[in-house]
Formats: sequence, C-alpha cells, structure tokens
Amino acid sequence: MKKVSQAELFLTLFLILLAIFVASRQKKIVAPLSMIIPTQTPTPAPTPKIFPPVDHYVPPAIPNKPAYTLIFVGDSMTEVLGPNFDALRLDLKKYYPNKIFGLFNYGYGSTNILSVEDRLNNDTTYQGRDSPAILNRDFDIIFIESFGNNPLSQFSLDQGLMKQTASLDHLVAELNDTHPNSLIVFVATVAPTQALYGKGVVDLTTQVRTQWANERRAYIENHINYAKKHNIPLINVYEKTLDKNGLTITKYLDPSNYIHPSAEGVRLISQMIADYLYKNRILLN
Repeated sequence: MKKVSQAELFLTLFLILLAIFVASRQKKIVAPLSMIIPTQTPTPAPTPKIFPPVDHYVPPAIPNKPAYTLIFVGDSMTEVLGPNFDALRLDLKKYYPNKIFGLFNYGYGSTNILSVEDRLNNDTTYQGRDSPAILNRDFDIIFIESFGNNPLSQFSLDQGLMKQTASLDHLVAELNDTHPNSLIVFVATVAPTQALYGKGVVDLTTQVRTQWANERRAYIENHINYAKKHNIPLINVYEKTLDKNGLTITKYLDPSNYIHPSAEGVRLISQMIADYLYKNRILLN
C-alpha cells in the first residue's frame, strides 16, 4: 500500500471542505416558519364581569348640593321628554328654585331593554347627538324607563319576560357596583291602550291591536313588579294613566299614533318625577 504523505492528506481534507462549502452555497437552507415568525398566542375573549347581585336595593342618600345631574334612559317614551326637558325643568324650578339641574336624555327610539348595556359602557350616537358612556359620567340619579313599548317579541312572552328580568338584574347590579352613591329610580310609562294602540300608523285588527297592547303592558308590569320586589324607587305613571276599569286614559296619549305621550302625557310624567323627588325628600331644597 502506498504511503500517503502529509501534503496529500491536507490536500484531501481541503478538497472535502471545499466540496461541502460549495454545496451549502448552492442549496438554500430555509428555516422553519416557526423560527421566522414568532408564534402568537390567541387573545382570549374578555370574560363578562360579574357584579354582586342586588336582592334588596338600599337607595343611597343624595347630599345637598347646588347642582344635580340626572340621567334618563329609555326608548321613545323617554325621548319625547325632549333634549332640554322643558316641562320637567319648569316643575323642578317650582320645588328647587335655587338649584341647577343637568338633565341628559338617553331615550333612544325603537330600542329595548337589551340595548341599555351598550349605552352604559360605550359612547353612543342618536339622532345626530353624541353621548358619552353613562358609566363614564358622574351623576346623582339615573331613571330607568320600562321599555314596554319595545317588547322582546322575538321570544315567547314567558321567555321575553325572563330575559327582561335578567337584564334588569345585571343593570341594577352594575350600576350599584360602579356608582354606589348614585340613586336608581324606575319609571313605568303611560299605559298602552288596548282599543287604540298604534291607530293611525299601524293597520291592525281589533284582536291583534289588543294583543300588542297586552304584550306591552306585561313588560311594563314586570318592570313595576321588579322595582317593588327589589325595593327600587318607582315612579308609576302606568297606574296613574289607568281608569278604575283598567282602561287607558287616552288624553295622555298622542292621538296621531296612540303610542307616545301627548303634550298632557309629557306634563304628567314630568310632574310625577318632580313630585317624587320633592315629596320623598330625594333632593333637598
């Protein structure tokens, strides 16, 4: 066997290394995608916050101040009180001539109780008017209207009333937890008329008209019963607008549709709000 010289050995090693180098230059080495792009952990959906339930509401005392902020939440039955609450301001002026009132209308037409959560937590726009999230504001009293004229008709009556109750549970708990020094007041609006509901704007048979009115009454009555059960202050316009036979006193309804409050209905609602605050010493003069 021929003896390999040291020079030949070095040459052989050099050629082997050169071949490896050339091969590596010709073949593009691609790193795994996971090494190039960091793996992103999916962001979990936020868990809805659970607020302590309120079985028996304890209304906070409102301190005597030179100015008060009142928030009104509802559907078109609240919207008709106006952006400036002209009638209510006059009634409040009688009782509180030296006080300043900031009155803010979050009454949005064609909305139901399920929409309130959005108004609480998000900035909203209605009829060209921008309003900040309610929970981002400081306020002394928040009035929650019954939303009965926009029932949850996509569900059976029993299911809808259960969903209304669950929404009220969450709403009251959230307000009580985030604004413990602000008073919650429920407002039950003008009673729907079984004989005339929607006349002039909706073509209904007598039977269907009665069914519509009764469904809406059920939601308003559930709102009333919830307030009574949980000790929530209540302004009961609903019962005030029923006669002794349980029929709606129609002078409180707009004759163009028999749904919304008439001018006299607006005056009644405004008067009852002011009377409640003064006679129950909610606000001090």
